[in-house]
Amino acid sequence: MQMEVILREDVKDLGRAGALVKVKPGYARNFLFPNSLAFEATPGNKKRIENEQKAKASRAQTETAEATALAARLAAVQLTLTAKAGEGDKLFGSITTGDLADALAAKGFVIDKRKIELDHPIKQLGFHSVSVRLHPDVHAEIKVTVEQA
Repeated sequence: MQMEVILREDVKDLGRAGALVKVKPGYARNFLFPNSLAFEATPGNKKRIENEQKAKASRAQTETAEATALAARLAAVQLTLTAKAGEGDKLFGSITTGDLADALAAKGFVIDKRKIELDHPIKQLGFHSVSVRLHPDVHAEIKVTVEQA
């Protein structure tokens, strides 16, 4: 015997949020319902999930638009950092994502350092291009110049 449920969240090996799936009644009663992962597929719950998905889609669209606007503003930003360097323009220390986040904050952009994507810390003087992940679909490039202190 099978029971129809509507998934509220993505469930591994079962389906994505909003999907109408058939599961065994025990699985639904003992796992899906207590963990708020699914609802019983009644007409009222179908309408409720549909409304939640519309709200989530509009929220995601707003977040993407805001991230795109921020990316456009960040593209015009030129960061200049100073550091002590030795022979061959090698820095004694390095410029990390934390340093870049602080420099952006000084210019009025509050960006979490975990969103700044550096493969490795900057250890050379000169010009560097750094990617910032503002949203899963939106990335911005910032220009960083490291000068001798």
